[in-house]
Amino acid sequence: MPIIGAFIVPHPPLVIPEVGKGDQLKVQDTINAYHEVAKRIASLKPDTIIISTPHSTLYSDYFHISPGSGTEGDFSSFGAPSVQMEVNYDEELIANISSQALHHGISAGTAGERMKNLDHGTMVPLYFINQYIQDYKLIRISVSGYSPIIHYRFGKLIQKVISKTEKRVVWIASGDLSHKLKADGPYGLAKEGPKFDQQITKAMESGDFMKFLEFDEDFCEKAAECGLRSFIMMAGALDGHSLNSNFLSYEGPFGVGYAV
Repeated sequence: MPIIGAFIVPHPPLVIPEVGKGDQLKVQDTINAYHEVAKRIASLKPDTIIISTPHSTLYSDYFHISPGSGTEGDFSSFGAPSVQMEVNYDEELIANISSQALHHGISAGTAGERMKNLDHGTMVPLYFINQYIQDYKLIRISVSGYSPIIHYRFGKLIQKVISKTEKRVVWIASGDLSHKLKADGPYGLAKEGPKFDQQITKAMESGDFMKFLEFDEDFCEKAAECGLRSFIMMAGALDGHSLNSNFLSYEGPFGVGYAV
C-alpha cells in the first residue's frame, strides 16, 4: 500500500504552552494548522507514522533510523520536563527499510545511535498528533549530510518498501524554514531568508515538490534553512503519485519560518 498521507510541519517548542508561556499565542495560525493536520492523520488511521527530522542522530554519510522497540522524551531542555511522551517503533518495517537500503547501495540503518531519547523535531509533531490518536507505531529517520538527490532516492526506496506491505503509513517531514527572517530575530536577517521562504512555500502550495531539488546549496546556507532535506526525503516517498496539496499556514514572527 502506498503512503496514505504526507505532511510538512515545523517544530518550534514554543508552540507547547508549558514552553511558550504565552509566546505561543503569536503563532496561533501555526497551532491551528497543527491541530488540523493531527485531525487529518487521526482520520487516516495509520498503523505507522514516519517522521524525518533534522535533530536526531546525524551523520554526514549515513541515514540513521532509530533502533529498538521504542523510546521516550520530554521537553526538559526547554524548561518543561512535565511534557513527556513515549513511542513504540515499527521494528519490522525498520528492518525491511534498512535491508533494502543496503541492497540498493544507500548507507542507512540503525547503527551508531547517539541520541536515544526523542528530539524536539519529533516531539513537537507528536505533541499534537497524540491528542487525537495514540494507537500507532513510529519510525524516526534522521536527515544526513548526503546531497539532496540522495535524500530523494532514499525516500523513493522507503516508499517502495512500504508499497509491498498492507500497512497504512503516514509521513511527517519535520523542519523549520529560514532562520534569518528578521534583523531582531535570534539569527539576524539575511536577504536570502525571506526569498527562501517565499520560494519554498510557493512550491508547497502548488504541490510541485520537485522544486525542492532546485535550491542552490550556497543560497540555502545563507538562508539558514532547517528542514529542506527532510522535505526532500518526503518528496521522494511521493514520487510517481498524484498529489492534492493543501497549504494551511505560514508564519515567522520570531525570525524563523514555520509552514504547515
